[in-house]
Amino acid sequence: MPAFQSSLLEPLNELDGFRVDVNAERQRADIVLCRPPLNVISMPQRDQLRLVFESLDLDDRVRIIVLRAEGEHFSSGGNIKGFLEATPETVSKLAWNIAAPARCSKPVIVANRGYTFGVGFEISLACDFRIASETTKYSLPEQRLGQIPGSGGSARLQKMVGVTRTKDIVMRSKRISGQQAYDWGVATECVPDGELEQATDALVEELITFAPLAQRTAKKLLNDTEDALLTTSIELEGHAYSRLRSSEDFREGVEAFHAKRKPNFKGL
Repeated sequence: MPAFQSSLLEPLNELDGFRVDVNAERQRADIVLCRPPLNVISMPQRDQLRLVFESLDLDDRVRIIVLRAEGEHFSSGGNIKGFLEATPETVSKLAWNIAAPARCSKPVIVANRGYTFGVGFEISLACDFRIASETTKYSLPEQRLGQIPGSGGSARLQKMVGVTRTKDIVMRSKRISGQQAYDWGVATECVPDGELEQATDALVEELITFAPLAQRTAKKLLNDTEDALLTTSIELEGHAYSRLRSSEDFREGVEAFHAKRKPNFKGL
């Protein structure tokens, strides 16, 4: 029988500006930007990143996904010339592609250092956990090009820090440090540059200890209720809690607690 072939899979035959490392033993996948020195993100790369996140979401070997970069800078942003060359249809998909980490059911960690500008900042905002090095500089510089953020950056940032601070960052193309991002609640942690990988590894190891089903449920619930009324959020939380009560992982967690042993969660 001939191997299955599909044009839908062709974009992943040769990755553009990044690689994917899967460590099944550690239940971890790393998406690594590797277009030095600034890790500029091309138009085709955006669609490839979406496809990779969707593929890893279905990969049973992977519990946690880490987005990181080689070199001194996470990413200086997108390929500016590519915006003028892109079709309206391509541009209309920018936000959808960059939102892939948020749609992914698994926890996604991003490790930022150095320049984290434009789409580099926007895809980081779509992740669940942002670990920033003290060298990190976040920015949405599109105003300098006569544009605005087009991949969800201003919308996500406003949810995190409010309209006043978002206007200051977006309308002035202002840079904020990793420490300031942490103080404002944008970054989960801010660590010395030499400790970025260690902090990322530690968070991966911590997240793996929790029940996969409960993690996926928590992420979906928090994403779905971000814009909901409090009463609606509480109602949805109750339904999610009720469903988890019948899971094998919850039973295992309760039994392990009473037996004073480490639980063996299976995602069921």
